[in-house]
Amino acid sequence: MKKVLIIDDDRELCALMKKCAEQENLSAVTAPGGVAGLRLADENRDSLSLIILDVMMPDLDGFQVLQKIRETSNVPVLMLTARSEEEDKVSGLRLGADDYLTKPFSINELMARVNSLIRRYTTLNPTMETDMECMTLKGMVIDKTNRLVTVHDNLAELTGKEFDLLFFLAANKGRVFTKKQIYTQVWEEDYAFDDSNIMSFISKLRKKIEPDPEHPYYIQTVRGVGYRFNREA
Repeated sequence: MKKVLIIDDDRELCALMKKCAEQENLSAVTAPGGVAGLRLADENRDSLSLIILDVMMPDLDGFQVLQKIRETSNVPVLMLTARSEEEDKVSGLRLGADDYLTKPFSINELMARVNSLIRRYTTLNPTMETDMECMTLKGMVIDKTNRLVTVHDNLAELTGKEFDLLFFLAANKGRVFTKKQIYTQVWEEDYAFDDSNIMSFISKLRKKIEPDPEHPYYIQTVRGVGYRFNREA
């Protein structure tokens, strides 16, 4: 059974989200604040499929919690914010969040995003041959089954969304995509971000996979158009 960790100081909302997760056949544990959330994230590190993380909490805020989680884990993180300022959302995404919802939100939308993130993080077809799910490139191996990326035999610690972005570009190497096309294909929803958010994701990904991020080999910029994965890789 997939497990979800819910970190939010609103105990009533925590209880509601836990109940809804369980109705979706998910196991759920809750934490009433950032400190407790980090402890549970560490204790359940190998079994978590998703973390739902509130931004505004009295002990540690969601950004601080997310930063600590990303030091050791690439589990998908869905952030909740009571503020609608774009800056908060951008900050979360740049720290490694995979998605966000602004309070108040509908439970139906929450669970749709939860299930979507879990589907992307876990193996979609466990019966598929491993070699069919492994992409070998020049100096890089992308293992879709286990969602692992190695670059020159070094493991790249990618977030769920970073892995999806890399896999999409590599699976279509040589083809140029606009920022809008990348967003609609990887996030699987209507384009809602400005171009700077996609550029931020590309920049973070390059720092993790490129031998020289200032002169990228794998993910190339096509000026005035968008990005492509090097056809020679």
